[in-house]
Amino acid sequence: MTCAVTGSSPMPTHPDFPFRPDHVAAQALAAAEAGASIIHVHVRDRETGDPSQALEDYREVVGLIRAKNNEVILNVTTGPGCTWMQSDDDPSVCGPGTLMFTAERRLEHILDLKPDMCTLDICTMQLWGGVAINLDPMITKMGHMIQDAGVLPEIECFEAGDFVFADDLMAKGAIPKNVPFTFVLGTKYGLPATTEAMLYAKNQIPRGAHFTGFGVSRHSFPMAAQSALLGGNVRVGFEDTIYLRRGRMAADNAEMVRWGVELIEKIGGDIASAGETRAMLGLKQ
Repeated sequence: MTCAVTGSSPMPTHPDFPFRPDHVAAQALAAAEAGASIIHVHVRDRETGDPSQALEDYREVVGLIRAKNNEVILNVTTGPGCTWMQSDDDPSVCGPGTLMFTAERRLEHILDLKPDMCTLDICTMQLWGGVAINLDPMITKMGHMIQDAGVLPEIECFEAGDFVFADDLMAKGAIPKNVPFTFVLGTKYGLPATTEAMLYAKNQIPRGAHFTGFGVSRHSFPMAAQSALLGGNVRVGFEDTIYLRRGRMAADNAEMVRWGVELIEKIGGDIASAGETRAMLGLKQ
């Protein structure tokens, strides 16, 4: 089970939504205690709660978690730095809100901290009012840099063409043969949060590959169950939704994990420990 503790979307209205480094780390540790074997790490500005790309914020969050838990797997984002917003005045240039980084800048914190894993978004699509741009030269370079750092990438797929792209990347060694996949279901212009889309996604990846399927917003727990039923792993957490179900807000990320554990156990699944998950993914113990 992965817990995505804070994400990078606009902060929701929640009395205990984590954004300060110490708060993000505390909720990550509590989520691990509740049963999450992987913590997906984003960081935010400690004053405003806006998404942060500051190396010192990543260092602080990762350091605080590692000071108390060396076993839980840290899967750190590399998503920031691929957002292009079109100018109203000239459609050939970028507008306000654009955030485009070099491969080196997108991976600065990964090369510094060398976490167990990091995400690698490979979509190029309309997303959150702009366009997420992840073209072949950039992703190929990032894939090689991540592997050279001894970090396992996790391929995040948002729409159908991503699976073809992943095949090409794997064929030329830009991503490893044992790479795990994550299916992001329910974004407006991406794969829908449906049984059919989850099954389609599973059928596009190499046989035997590890995968996690999750849904955004109200689709979080239904898609967690669907992923488990198809032999995949699950993800929960405040990055995706702050609600356990309609009208019932979760107290914190740990409660999200506990609900996920209960859900999986009730449909006959087992929750892997951090050590078991490391063995499955080929990570060092």
